[in-house]
Amino acid sequence: IDFPDFQPPPNNGGLLTPWADRGVLLLNTSLSVRAHDANSHSGKGWERLTQKAIDAVAARKGRGAVFIAWGAAAGKRVAKVDKKKHCVLVGVHPSPLSAHRGFFQCGHFKKTNEWLYENHGKEAEIDWSLDVDPKVAGV
Repeated sequence: IDFPDFQPPPNNGGLLTPWADRGVLLLNTSLSVRAHDANSHSGKGWERLTQKAIDAVAARKGRGAVFIAWGAAAGKRVAKVDKKKHCVLVGVHPSPLSAHRGFFQCGHFKKTNEWLYENHGKEAEIDWSLDVDPKVAGV
């Protein structure tokens, strides 16, 4: 369906487009879920698809990529990624139910930029800030 008049909202509500423009791919192990029923679609085939996507990125020629896996399911997906070529960061899921167990202290954004700088140069670093306007984001 074509929406010629569509304009994305201004990036002050947490829109992640600037990350995507820099090459960031956000990918869950399950790409759908029943409302209010966590993991309701796990084991339905999404894991095979997301594993293929991870394997494809990991197999690309070049100087490597950063894989950030939050949660046990994501950690399993990146277990075989070549850590000599790629940066693999694994930690707890950022869900409000588990984030207090180390997510806020994991430093994955900083570690990502340090690895990108060392392996790809200053221009590869990601600006992780979103310049969120609390009124727009509803926070």
